[in-house]
Amino acid sequence: MRRFDVLIVGAGAAGLTLAHTGAGSVLPGIGAPEIALVEPPPGAASRAEERTWCFWEHGAGPWDGVLTASWRALSVVAPSGAGCEQAITPRSYKMLRSRDFEEHVRAGLAPNVHPCTATVTAITDGADRATVHALRPDGSPVELEARWVFDSRPPSAPPDARTTLLQHFRGWFVRTADDAFDPGTALLMDLRTPQPPRGVSFGYVLPLSRREALVEYTEFTREVLDDSGYDAALRHYTGQVLGLEGFTVTASEQGVIPMTDGCFPTRAGRRVFLLGAAGGAIRPSTGYAFSGIQRQVSSVVRALEEGRVPTPPVPHRRRHRAMDSVLLRALDSGRLDGAAFFARLFAENDMGDVLDFLDGCSAFGRELAMGATTPVVPMSVTAVERALLSLRRRPRGRGAS
Repeated sequence: MRRFDVLIVGAGAAGLTLAHTGAGSVLPGIGAPEIALVEPPPGAASRAEERTWCFWEHGAGPWDGVLTASWRALSVVAPSGAGCEQAITPRSYKMLRSRDFEEHVRAGLAPNVHPCTATVTAITDGADRATVHALRPDGSPVELEARWVFDSRPPSAPPDARTTLLQHFRGWFVRTADDAFDPGTALLMDLRTPQPPRGVSFGYVLPLSRREALVEYTEFTREVLDDSGYDAALRHYTGQVLGLEGFTVTASEQGVIPMTDGCFPTRAGRRVFLLGAAGGAIRPSTGYAFSGIQRQVSSVVRALEEGRVPTPPVPHRRRHRAMDSVLLRALDSGRLDGAAFFARLFAENDMGDVLDFLDGCSAFGRELAMGATTPVVPMSVTAVERALLSLRRRPRGRGAS
């Protein structure tokens, strides 16, 4: 049985980021850690499909060399067609394809990172070490021990929650015969799409050149669409809303991201932790996760280097999760017009301030000012309703009748 200092289950954004960053750390009394990276074989159902990650950050970042594109200006279009475009400097909105990220990380893995192709069947916690039980592609069993185990596999189901919506989408990478896009500006939300009775829908356009772009249709609702539903929505958006003609679809992507106010525990045992989507890295109100994963991994690596228990933090502040919970419930109840809410939020606030809030680094006073620009009555009613539900869910104390 092989022993490691750190064992990572899963090689998505979280697992690969930890392998990449953790390999260069120095642990007290150990030095460079021996790291195992365990992932299922290609084609396995548990292996993530190719996808695109978007995030924003100030200035240069560690993944700039493998970005597909980046933009210094963003626009939002209201249901009426009124547009709002702003520069977001010194921030950049960045697009990274999972394939490019994976190839970059794998090509630079340090010698102290040991990939292992196997499907994990169980993780056994222990006082000093945890044991990972797995099956190799030929069906033979393998057991690996580690001082710390980080399970980055996506959860099979979201946790119990007051409200859970799904961010579900399909996108087309398109190429047009003539110039059709502005490569200097990303269209973050186009709310001219037909709106569901509850939730919200929108399109967005990430231009790669004047003739190439990722065009996506997205909904925040309880139920996903079928194939014909997504294709019909994209045909309507590209043809009727954007007015694109004579384009070729060169590739596509599709996904479902849970948007939930449930609690994600990041510790699963004395030696076992949950990381990434399983550890609450997804921002409930937006579905963005890449920046949260980077913060989570940075915290874990610092703890390892300082000899502390490396429990991953949930990378979103409690007050932000509470605000997200109110928004999700207001959308799900139909009390809030989602398209009007997002259009007003971006039109009446500095776009950089909104991005800072969505990334969890805004000041509380600025958050209050932004809140005043949103529909006060439906949000306030929903906040009171949420508070009452929270009181009902609390266990009764000893001696209560």
